Amino acid sequence: MSEEFPETPETEETEPVKQRKNGLYPGVSDELAASMKSGWADTELHGLEPIAQAAHTADRRAALSARFPGERLVIPAGRLKTRSNDTDYAFRASTEYAYLTGDQTEDGVLVLEPTADGHEATIYLLPRSNRENGEFWLDGQGELWVGRRHSLTEAGQLLGIPAKDVRELPAALTEATGPVRNVRGHDAGIEAALTDKVTAERDEELRVYLSEARLVKDAFEIAELQKACDITARGFEDVVKVLDKAEATSERYIEGTFFLRARVEGNDIGYGSICAAGPHATTLHWVRNDGAVRSGELLLLDAGVETNDLYTADVTRTLPISGTFTPLQRKIYDAVYEAQEAGIAAVKPGAEFRDFHDAAQRVLTEKLVEWGLLGDLSVEKVLELGLQRRWTLHGTGHMLGMDVHDCAAARTETYVNGTLEPGVCLTVEPGLYFQADDLTVPEEYRGIGVRIEDDILVTEDGNRNLSDKLPRRADEVEAWMAGLKG
Repeated sequence: MSEEFPETPETEETEPVKQRKNGLYPGVSDELAASMKSGWADTELHGLEPIAQAAHTADRRAALSARFPGERLVIPAGRLKTRSNDTDYAFRASTEYAYLTGDQTEDGVLVLEPTADGHEATIYLLPRSNRENGEFWLDGQGELWVGRRHSLTEAGQLLGIPAKDVRELPAALTEATGPVRNVRGHDAGIEAALTDKVTAERDEELRVYLSEARLVKDAFEIAELQKACDITARGFEDVVKVLDKAEATSERYIEGTFFLRARVEGNDIGYGSICAAGPHATTLHWVRNDGAVRSGELLLLDAGVETNDLYTADVTRTLPISGTFTPLQRKIYDAVYEAQEAGIAAVKPGAEFRDFHDAAQRVLTEKLVEWGLLGDLSVEKVLELGLQRRWTLHGTGHMLGMDVHDCAAARTETYVNGTLEPGVCLTVEPGLYFQADDLTVPEEYRGIGVRIEDDILVTEDGNRNLSDKLPRRADEVEAWMAGLKG
């Protein structure tokens, strides 16, 4: 990785770029500075068509405008975060900003200015790097270092929103009057400019609204979620094909294999992949992925691809590493499958959000009682006391969208205590987890963890399994794996 940022010649337009302590070049000659200013072709793009979701983002902004009339609304994308010294984490725009604009660039800010009949939207972005003062090749975020940005004109055409220079925004916000709301936690500079104009309570109302607005997905979002699930299915197929290599190395081979598919066909993974082999499958969020992969044990793979428009799948399959379940593994797997079937059947318009969880938990509890793990207690008593949770551990699902746990800031009455309607997308993911050190279960159960998870869209007449390209029934899983391994 190259590391030279020579000192920028001072001009009226810029401060000198700070030189690296151990840079090899002491400065820039007048002749080099003059050379770098000239001889560059005009690369402005003309006649750009709006991005695919521009009409949808316009509708979302219109709904936001109607909810907060007469108020200035500020929604930042966020800034780069340092990973180590002078290297940054890969940037991922804030969900609220991307949802309302379709843009994904760092430092961007969407501002809705109140008007007599609604709001006027402006997107504030970094313009093209300045070639006159040398910024484009001397600054660490100059375009010769990190790549070309869209001009403000180009961005306006693509996004369908007038674009201005974001460097002018903090001063404008400092002088702004009237009520303001800001989505906090993404841009410290914007928050500093608004410090005396906002309140935590009002800002939280904006965040909650934007979370609840995503509960029901539009047509663009549903198509993106389907795409995410289809790519994810191919990623799972990739993993099955290389299980022998994972056995020779570790869970990291599985992680890397799935990540390759995510980066080739999508933007990234939607969350840290859980590649949990053997007893690691009993750890709900096992993301260290550094353990052994052994034939005869199970692999719990919980992974999802994030599309280029930032919608993620969230799918789990529990696979026999050898290709065939043992009788005990299959018994536990079949119980989880039956619970998931009951949960999916409960997902439909008009149902309570909790219904699919309750249906799945009942099936798992019945199995645990049947296996004698809860003494002589009845199913009803176990559910009343929640004793099944020792082995079921987590809720049976959550909303899904741009965030893997989407709509998390929504009010309880609209989410957990809400009612399902067409366009809602959620996961159904029951599981059973018998810890390796759990002395309350027979020894042969210990270290077995099973979860099956699918992404379910509520439709007008029921539901659709977006991730149904991956088999779920035990015999289908075995046949699928055998076919992929050849």
